[in-house]
Amino acid sequence: MSENVPLTELERRMESFRRIMSRNYPDWQTAVIFSKINLLYFTGSMPEGMLIIERENGATLWARRSYDRTVQESEFRNIKPMNSYRDAAQTYQQLSEEVYLETEYVPLAMFQRFQKHFLFKTFKSLDFQIAMTRAVKSDWELAYMEKAGAIHQRVSEELVPGLLREGMTEADLAGELYQVMVREGHQGTARFAMHDTEIIVAQLGFGDNSLYPTNFDGPGGNRGLSAAVPGLGSRTRKLKKGDLVFVDMGMGVNGYHSDKTMTYMFGKSLPDEVIADHQLCVDIQNRVAEMLKPGNTPEQIYESIMESLSPEFQRNFMGYGNRQVKFLGHGIGLTVDELPVLAKGFKDPLKENMVFAVEPKKGIEGIGMVGIENTFVVTPVGGRCITGTNPGLILVE
Repeated sequence: MSENVPLTELERRMESFRRIMSRNYPDWQTAVIFSKINLLYFTGSMPEGMLIIERENGATLWARRSYDRTVQESEFRNIKPMNSYRDAAQTYQQLSEEVYLETEYVPLAMFQRFQKHFLFKTFKSLDFQIAMTRAVKSDWELAYMEKAGAIHQRVSEELVPGLLREGMTEADLAGELYQVMVREGHQGTARFAMHDTEIIVAQLGFGDNSLYPTNFDGPGGNRGLSAAVPGLGSRTRKLKKGDLVFVDMGMGVNGYHSDKTMTYMFGKSLPDEVIADHQLCVDIQNRVAEMLKPGNTPEQIYESIMESLSPEFQRNFMGYGNRQVKFLGHGIGLTVDELPVLAKGFKDPLKENMVFAVEPKKGIEGIGMVGIENTFVVTPVGGRCITGTNPGLILVE
């Protein structure tokens, strides 16, 4: 299968986006896309440039760097070169007075440069409409996510235990793990939609380092190298017998991700009560997966699970201390963190072939973050896991 996005895929995506825009904004006339991830989605390439979508006149991809590469790898029908927004503006007598933009992405300076040449008056957000277009995956997209999931399963369940050795640092594990991931087929980077967010290799920790405060919007923690690089892993924290090892990584193939968290008990088992808390997280994951059917809503799933949990268990559930997140999982695809989210406020029914990372986790004082995460495809019979079924807390002796 060619890694280039087929024209039929591009046409399907554009048709779906136009349909959603017309349903949400009946009077829309012009949409402009700048972010490289969304350019990849709609055109099959990631140039520095922009995609101008006109309701009545089709769409044009304007590529600045590199036009030559873009025409080689993209099946998109209408690609033109530009050196600046001025070049593109000469083609248009006048855009509509109101333009729809990625307000979660476009910085103010870029917006001002663009408006200087295109002279529109107002703008609105199309972030949600793009997110909902991307949320339902095609068979072509799912094939790459399943490849990522298969690599994920092998690395997390079979290969990581062989990397763990007494006295290694978290940074040692991160470096060796990255080599293994790339060798097995990982694309080398995991992308996030959250502004200014980066994770190097994985969010990982030995013992209660997996509870350490972080700016990342997720339940796990990570001490990292320093204040300047709060990712990767500590150079001083060494693995010792009795440690809980926590590894939460994104895996990518041809742009598409899976997400998986696996835990390990190094040298000896953890206390029974810790194992019981972990097993309840696994049970929650399986209950959520059963509800990942078309027609159910993310909000219903979230509230159903949370209402079933005791106040005692909810303490430090989905985050340690005051850093609890208000979701049980999230959409995933060209970025690890996509919409919809398994949380309150997401009331639109699930659709077949949406994909979710489900991640119930609980912080245990003095021990670390237990729990699990796997990636599931929405089907009529519930979530189909593409990252493996190992329940975690793998004993490494």
